[in-house]
Amino acid sequence: MKQWDGDEALFALIEQELFTSVIGDVMDKLGLRRQFLPPTIKPLVGTMRVTGRAMPVLEADVFAERFEGSSNTLMTKPFGLMFRALDDLKANEVYICTGASPQYALWGELMSVRALHLKAAGVVLNGYARDTFGIIRLNFPAFAFGSYGQDQGPRGKVIDFRIPIEIGNVLINPGDIVVGDIDGVCIVPREAEEETFRLALEKVRGENMVRKSLEDGLSAEEVFARYQIM
Repeated sequence: MKQWDGDEALFALIEQELFTSVIGDVMDKLGLRRQFLPPTIKPLVGTMRVTGRAMPVLEADVFAERFEGSSNTLMTKPFGLMFRALDDLKANEVYICTGASPQYALWGELMSVRALHLKAAGVVLNGYARDTFGIIRLNFPAFAFGSYGQDQGPRGKVIDFRIPIEIGNVLINPGDIVVGDIDGVCIVPREAEEETFRLALEKVRGENMVRKSLEDGLSAEEVFARYQIM
């Protein structure tokens, strides 16, 4: 039986009770065994958490800020479609970007200011962020390889958004649920979200009983025999 009504209620439950490890465990049992993004993608601060719907963004390397006379009109636009993608963020969405080489930052402080105004949930990058002190001051959830100040201006352009992307063999479709914490970032496909979160809530509540039994002195073997959780 579903224990939430709508995204706001679901995301609140995730923030209050769940974490990526238990969500990943449940997806393993459901046969969804490649849902964690690579472990190189970490929160800029260990306490940061992100929960929201994926807004996938595709970046590509370039070698100048503008190319006049190109057959691709995007080449005349600094940053390509980045501003359009940023402005298109909706409440509770996660800007999740891939496609670039790790030679420059894909996100910064001013982008975070705009995303906060739009009530976006956070950003996940298959690459680096910059203006890190500013992002931390804003308390905007940001997951990346780390911090690197080199700008994307003459080095990269957003070439599309709201399309399927892949990061580390994980397929990410628009509207999939993104959950990130200190243990990593996992992607919950839209078609599996109801079953995944129902089972994850059951599992984490069972783990709370396991923790209490262990604190009361039961052996690990006894606890596993009773709850089938460890």
